Amino acid sequence: MQNKEIVMSVKDMRVEFDLGKGNVLRAVKDISFDVYKGETLGIVGESGSGKTTVIRAMLGINDLAGGEVMFKGKNICGKLSNKEKKAVKKDVQMIFQDPAASLNERATVDYIISEGLYNFGLYESEEDRLRKVADALDSVGLLPEHMSRYPHEFSGGQRQRIGIARALVIEPEVVLADEPISALDASIRAQVLNLMKDLQEQRGYTYIFIAHDLSVVRYIADRIAVIHKGNIVELATTEDLFANPLHPYTRSLLSAIPVPDPQIERNKVHIHYDGSEHDYSVEGPTMHELAPGHFVFCNDEEAKQYIKRYKK
Repeated sequence: MQNKEIVMSVKDMRVEFDLGKGNVLRAVKDISFDVYKGETLGIVGESGSGKTTVIRAMLGINDLAGGEVMFKGKNICGKLSNKEKKAVKKDVQMIFQDPAASLNERATVDYIISEGLYNFGLYESEEDRLRKVADALDSVGLLPEHMSRYPHEFSGGQRQRIGIARALVIEPEVVLADEPISALDASIRAQVLNLMKDLQEQRGYTYIFIAHDLSVVRYIADRIAVIHKGNIVELATTEDLFANPLHPYTRSLLSAIPVPDPQIERNKVHIHYDGSEHDYSVEGPTMHELAPGHFVFCNDEEAKQYIKRYKK
């Protein structure tokens, strides 16, 4: 990945929430990572680990307590002119978790998908706008006659396709997908994943894909960042992470992936992680690159042990 173009970069991001009475929750703790053009970066972790907080902060929905988010040479979480803010909104789009909640039930599909075209003036005439909406619907497997319908007339999978069309019709560079299949039936999750992969191959989109299911992220992601209590504890290529899970939290997530064979599943040993595996009384953890592109959040003593375990 060293020769790839960095399209977005998070540097020392810290997000805090004021709970009142002097109490502050540190939801994201000084994390850093790069996103390469054309890749899918998966961010995984259990509920409450900070996954959604990270991408909401990247969009500017959550304020930063420290750090920066770089895009096209600018800190997009700093002070921007209205023109710069508009350009960022056009180039960085989001696909939301719940398609039922993220679509305006009182608006037609035509208006929902056209909203970005209206806001950014991305059409030359009414005929051009309708053509772009029809093309967007076609790209996600829906028909032009669906334009006049309302979200409640569609299934969950179809609503998510509408959400994808809405995000992609304005041709963004980066798409933040916040658990886009978790609200869908298992039977249509693969359809939506395949759709997103196909669109990425055709148009070169860069995805940041949030999920709590490592098996899903294994299918779609080029690299995976594992986040736990606001810290990225491991970051590696998908292949390397599954072949060499080093941090005990990563190993516990992998042990929780169901196996289709009942006999194997019955005999499988689940790894429990509670943090007691670490002794940080003398030296605290920092990010160590233990193999090319494979980073682990640990101290020097742990790093030595992890390197011994690493399979070439």
